[in-house]
Amino acid sequence: MRMDAALQNRIVSFIWSIADDCLRDVYVRGKYRDVILPMFVLRRLDCLLEETKDAVMEEVRFQREEAGFTTLDPIALKEASGCVFYNISDLTLTKLVKKATNNRQILEENFKAYLDGFSDNVKEIIQRFDLRSQIRKMVGADVLVDVLEKFTSPYINLSPHETTDPDGRKLPGLSNLGMGYVFEELIRKFNEENNEEAGEHFTPREVIKLMTHVLFIPMKGHLPPVLTVYDGACGSGGMLTESQDFITDPEGEICSNAGIHLYGKEVNGETYAICKSDMMIKGNNPENIKFGSTLSTDEFAGMKSDFMLSNPPYGKSYKSEQKFILDGKDILDPLFQVELKDFKGNVETVGATPRSSDGQLLFLMDMVSKMKPLSDSPLGTRIASVHNGSSLFTGDAGSGESNIRRYIIENDWLEAIVQLPNNMFYNTGITTYIWVLSNNKAPHRKGKVQLIDASELYQKLRKNLGAKNCEFSSEHIEQITQIYLEMQPSPPTPLPEGEGGIVKSKVFDNADFGYYKVTVERPLRLAAQFSEERLGALRFVPSLRDVMEQVYEQWGDRLYRELSTLQPDILRTLEKEDIELTKKQRDVLFSPKTWESQRQLLQVGKRLMEVVGQDLWMDFNEFSSKVDAVLKAQAIKLSASEKKQILDAVSWRDESAAKVIKKVHRLKDESLTDLLVELDTSEEHLQDFGYWQGKKPGQWIEYETDSELRDTENIPLNYALTPNPSPNDRRGEQVIHAYFLREVRPHVADAWIALDKTQIGYEISFNKYFYQHKPLRSLEEVTAEILQLEQETEGLLKRLVSFGEMN
Repeated sequence: MRMDAALQNRIVSFIWSIADDCLRDVYVRGKYRDVILPMFVLRRLDCLLEETKDAVMEEVRFQREEAGFTTLDPIALKEASGCVFYNISDLTLTKLVKKATNNRQILEENFKAYLDGFSDNVKEIIQRFDLRSQIRKMVGADVLVDVLEKFTSPYINLSPHETTDPDGRKLPGLSNLGMGYVFEELIRKFNEENNEEAGEHFTPREVIKLMTHVLFIPMKGHLPPVLTVYDGACGSGGMLTESQDFITDPEGEICSNAGIHLYGKEVNGETYAICKSDMMIKGNNPENIKFGSTLSTDEFAGMKSDFMLSNPPYGKSYKSEQKFILDGKDILDPLFQVELKDFKGNVETVGATPRSSDGQLLFLMDMVSKMKPLSDSPLGTRIASVHNGSSLFTGDAGSGESNIRRYIIENDWLEAIVQLPNNMFYNTGITTYIWVLSNNKAPHRKGKVQLIDASELYQKLRKNLGAKNCEFSSEHIEQITQIYLEMQPSPPTPLPEGEGGIVKSKVFDNADFGYYKVTVERPLRLAAQFSEERLGALRFVPSLRDVMEQVYEQWGDRLYRELSTLQPDILRTLEKEDIELTKKQRDVLFSPKTWESQRQLLQVGKRLMEVVGQDLWMDFNEFSSKVDAVLKAQAIKLSASEKKQILDAVSWRDESAAKVIKKVHRLKDESLTDLLVELDTSEEHLQDFGYWQGKKPGQWIEYETDSELRDTENIPLNYALTPNPSPNDRRGEQVIHAYFLREVRPHVADAWIALDKTQIGYEISFNKYFYQHKPLRSLEEVTAEILQLEQETEGLLKRLVSFGEMN
């Protein structure tokens, strides 16, 4: 049962007042949390240890004096304290206040001795909060005693036991759960004060509640007696503790007595300290919360969890962690490699690493790796994770993002995605989505994915909290949960007006999100002709042509004699014109060998022009053969790259020219049969795959491709070959070929499919599935509105003119 709201508000208000009363002149308002949160945690821990303080001190005396231990036994000390932490100092916060003097140094030393007495797990929290620095600052400003007096005031009770204040009023004890609520409310208020940081570490509670509803309610009555909950980007621990509260709430829908173990990891030091403190305060094991980046190291490797929730950072670079994941193009962590089938059904290992500027899907892969196999747990694992839109559609077929989506969907783990309203989070107004995954789908969900558009369902806040201007009510959460549980498509409805809109739901087959990305090639058509102007390009390296040409225009043939002398002048000129070169480019530019070899190539080109002439050739194949013949006759030896540079210099694309032949194949009998089987086609359709029948029997021509005419087609995986396709009527090659014949061949007669370049991709577009077209207004309606506006404008102008004349 949730603690009394009045009690919670009274405690929060009291704690909040400490900042205004004691810290106003020492800290800016946004920094109050640096003192209040750690001091609040410290006071709660102090209260929890008060009752067993004597027992702990007796255990310390026993270990040191009777047992002769040089190093104290922490296990026995924890047993003596009755908590997962302890303090071996004879001081408490109340004693510190009583011993306080006007001597700042003594007060600071006493406080330091008190902090040094804590167990290592509390010391780590103190370190992450950077509390010792704050103490020095408060001592220097002479406000530490005031802060301590406030936190130890007899008018506020932060202990678990009922007390009486000096006026005789009873102060109810604060349970671990109640303490958690107060702590969360303080964090929320501080996050509102610093709303530019709130979204980074804090997920709105109503979003978490929706996640717990869709995650746990389907398991009602089937929860295991002992379960684990994991969050690899746990922030202040809200998702973990909300999950625990939702499961154990006696007035809730689940109300289970299951033993719950919470695990998490957080990279921000202060937020980690908050989370670990919260675990400690609520009686959970704080050692299950780890500090650091989930993408760099995995302290939970090998652990499998029953439930996982997360709101990973999105739109955030993971370049600092990239060295743990990638070495160049090689993937170091097998977690980010997956096995997928190509369009022919062959299994291949591919990368599952998104672009370095956005690593949110890596956190999802971390959770997927921790799903319990059904062989180990019949209930499997359920996941809820918040993402922005890029996880749905960023990345082309074959990219890391697309491979991750494909891996999840083809394994039939994606149950649903819920689109949230804009402006739900504190530091961003972008659209966000909750992904719901399970490796043990209910029978009616197998092979299906439900998309829920709840973007129009919200209630406005009275006051904006940063970018957050709306929220879900409890009724909204129930409504979305019910639609998720029913898994029924919603009927078409008109667009809602204003807030309080409707929720839309659609159900799709897994394959509806997949597509073949097919490359369609066109033949290269080149015309050729020798000329002095075209041959002039041979003087320069193609990759540095613009720079070399500019340099040659200014210094001419001096470059062949005085290159090293001219180098400083050339560099100054390039710098003046903001032309930047890499070291490799500079080495090429200032190499005498470069200039000389290009000049020799130019001379070869001129010798060829003398023999071949300057006629226009519309068949590049014949032109190239003629050039080869001349080179052979004159015993001129060129490398393949040198010959290509000459031919490139004197040729250009021309739609009316003949197609350039790449290779002539001799295909007969067995070789022809093997090719037809590989392409899953017939001889009459070989041209659709880039093999064109020649003039001689068994002769098949393959043409050079024109990269400028290259195009791609995204073909749905479920593209129907026939009006009523059978399951075996959708093989990759057949689908691709059928689409090509219907959609491409009628428009481009010389195109073909580059089948070996085919990739499979997956994307999910809410706009595509939920967009509702608004019909344009009639011309009469628009005209009438314009005329009305003109009349209103004319009236305003008349009044303005009249006012001017009066003055």
